[in-house]
Amino acid sequence: MSEPVISLCVGDSPATVDSNLVSVLDKDKTLAHGSSLTIPISKDQIRTSLQASTLDGIFATIFSNATGGVLLSSFLVGLNASPSQIGLLSSIPMLANLMQPLGALWSDRTSSYHWYCFWIYVPSRLLWLILAAAIFLAGQWTGELNEQTWVNLTLGIVGLTYFLGALGSASWLSWIATLVPSRLRGRYFGTRASAVSLMNLLSIPALGWVISAWGGGSPQGYGVVLLLGVVAGIISLGFQFWMADVNPGDRPTVKAKGQRDTVASIHTIKDESPFISQFLQNTNFLLFLLYFALWMFAVNLSAPFFNVYLLDTLAIDLRWVTCYTSLQAGAHLAMLIVWGKLADRIGNRPILLIDGILVALFPLLWLITGANDGSLWLWFPLFHLLAGGSWAAIDLCTNNLQLGVTPLRHQPLYFAVAAAIAGISGALGTSVGGFLAEFADYGGIPGLFALSAISRLIALIPLIFVEERQGQSLQQTLRRLLPTYFSRLSTISASCVAPINSLPDTPVTVEISK
Repeated sequence: MSEPVISLCVGDSPATVDSNLVSVLDKDKTLAHGSSLTIPISKDQIRTSLQASTLDGIFATIFSNATGGVLLSSFLVGLNASPSQIGLLSSIPMLANLMQPLGALWSDRTSSYHWYCFWIYVPSRLLWLILAAAIFLAGQWTGELNEQTWVNLTLGIVGLTYFLGALGSASWLSWIATLVPSRLRGRYFGTRASAVSLMNLLSIPALGWVISAWGGGSPQGYGVVLLLGVVAGIISLGFQFWMADVNPGDRPTVKAKGQRDTVASIHTIKDESPFISQFLQNTNFLLFLLYFALWMFAVNLSAPFFNVYLLDTLAIDLRWVTCYTSLQAGAHLAMLIVWGKLADRIGNRPILLIDGILVALFPLLWLITGANDGSLWLWFPLFHLLAGGSWAAIDLCTNNLQLGVTPLRHQPLYFAVAAAIAGISGALGTSVGGFLAEFADYGGIPGLFALSAISRLIALIPLIFVEERQGQSLQQTLRRLLPTYFSRLSTISASCVAPINSLPDTPVTVEISK
């Protein structure tokens, strides 16, 4: 299920970072970061890096939409792929996260995050040209064996690209965490995610239209989309040349001026301790990891099958589904900057708890839908709008909270372990979901939606105990969000106890008449 406001012009004009964000950087030309940066980088380098990273995300979104999501699901549904195969498709990216610890170890032995990521992502994206070439060279698309051959080829390409790309995920996240000032994470990642959501809003229906309108049929149309996606993916990597490079060996050795301890470092025993010992004693990170793993399992029980439900069960046209996806991307875009500013005010954990309850109930709403005009024109658009706005908070705040609770020492390894464990639980969720979706005796897809809702609510329990630096409790959050209600409640409470507090402190004597 699935990156934030800048004043952004997509096209020939460069992206410009939000003026509020730049003004913070202008206050100190030498202090680049708070607690996130451990090497000196000038404010001009930071500004250029943030702009380049935003453009990188925009073009990478085109690549991701072309090689995944509803377009790839539609391609496989057209080949009569089974629910188990759709579940396998969704589990491959999560299983690939098992490669992240190995990638983190390799990147720590290099002298450049940029070049390490470059030589990982270029071949992983070019591999999609194999599938595109096979589509154009294919002579026929009929026959059961032929369809299964194409399904297996597609799953094989997906596996190769994701397992190779996972080797660079932890190093990329550690690189961007070094460049983004900790006090600006909410605003910047909200800004970047808004730009990416805007590209989602534009690219998904455009790519879907190319597939539907291509004269050679939907398979050949998807081949054209793959070519466009690979070109966009390579362009996105070109923008990384404008990002300030970081030597992994420099990160844990020098602190930025004014750096303060974070909750993550407080729960870490010593920087010099071995990673395993440090990891096992960091209870705060372990609680976050438990929440993340349970949440990934619960979400992925049903997430891969919403599009299958629309395209296969209800037989809705692909153009309708891409329009719904665009509505979701638009809501995601509209709400990201709101969530980013709110996260900077009250913290990420309270937002995840409150919004997580809403997201947990979403699968239940789909149980009232069907293949009728009411669902087509009202419920599906409404549900996608609600999902886009609420998932904007989940995506943004989960990323920010992970950055906040992860120690600086061995940071890439922490990211890699978190991704690996979440990948295993997410893959297990899609596998269980794919099995249950195939059998009507277990309720089919509707029963799967109900089970996913219950599991999501349970997954929120460990998050209650996660500590976040500068975060607020639920009571404090509700007090800020509902000030009028709480002020009235405080007035009523004060009036109730006023007579007791007004009693004199002197003893009272009672005269008893005999």
